[in-house]
Amino acid sequence: MNAVVEAKKKPRLTTSAMIASIATEGQRVKAAPFGKALVALAASRPEIVGMTADLAKYTDLHLFAQAYPDRFFQMGMAEQLLMAAAGGMAKEGLVPFATTYAVFGTRRAYDFIHQVIAEENLNVKICCALPGLTTGYGPSHQATEDIAMMRGIPGLTIVDPCDALDIEQAVPQIAAHKGPVYMRLLRGNVPLVLDEYDYKFELGKAKLLREGNDVLVISSGFMTMRALEVADALAADNIGVAVLHCPTIKPLDEATILEAVRYKHRLVVVAENHSVIGGLGESVASTLLRHRVQPAGFELAGLPDAFLDAGALPTLHERYGISRDALARRIKSWLR
Repeated sequence: MNAVVEAKKKPRLTTSAMIASIATEGQRVKAAPFGKALVALAASRPEIVGMTADLAKYTDLHLFAQAYPDRFFQMGMAEQLLMAAAGGMAKEGLVPFATTYAVFGTRRAYDFIHQVIAEENLNVKICCALPGLTTGYGPSHQATEDIAMMRGIPGLTIVDPCDALDIEQAVPQIAAHKGPVYMRLLRGNVPLVLDEYDYKFELGKAKLLREGNDVLVISSGFMTMRALEVADALAADNIGVAVLHCPTIKPLDEATILEAVRYKHRLVVVAENHSVIGGLGESVASTLLRHRVQPAGFELAGLPDAFLDAGALPTLHERYGISRDALARRIKSWLR
């Protein structure tokens, strides 16, 4: 009987909890930075239209729909139709922002992105929520291989922003970019961290956020936030951690990466919210190898090549090595 009472006291995970913000308790956040940035930009860009596959609320595109109902297109649960229609609108001179979940936008609609949008270099901006391990719903909703899939498409720019500031500044830049873009999207209450580092998003550019003599973490997405947290934590152990944020995965800013690694005897760790197969880590490794630049050591801190479990995000991030504490332990072990 006591067990039943205790079970009732525990908060039950709901949909909103499972599709949760990655912000920790008490962390500064901004609500719906993508939706708000797109609404602000569209005020002076009448050619921008918003499109979604039945997920306006869950990609923050509902704000655009409220502001510009005549420029919003609800395509229903039909991701292939969404991408094909976006390509058609781009051919007519519009700039479609097409939103859905990353698993649906990549797995279900890949051929349409490849053939309809990318092959003709159309001006479509594909913005997909729940990238990597940002939901506890299991493999059906965890887009742990989306970057690997999209990197193979010629001419497609790929952006993986860290926080609300990154998203806000990326939106006008990907709109100004001529050609297709795939952006991983953090939605809802998104952490705000990069404003403390005098940071400005530049499409195609990596930015060194802090220096450190022992370890260089090269990261994208919210793993840059984790890397900054780890750098603060390890400073107490006299371990200097530098953090290089790479919000643009393709084209990769090879020059900045090479400069950060060359002639510096320190461990290089690539941290990403993505499978270790085909993502930022392998792209950085290829860059270093092709340019004959050898770090003191090289490690991948990404998600395993596996179908991941379902559950609460803090538990999953710890289990798969991308929480702050897990990443700190991994880096310490590699240094030893």
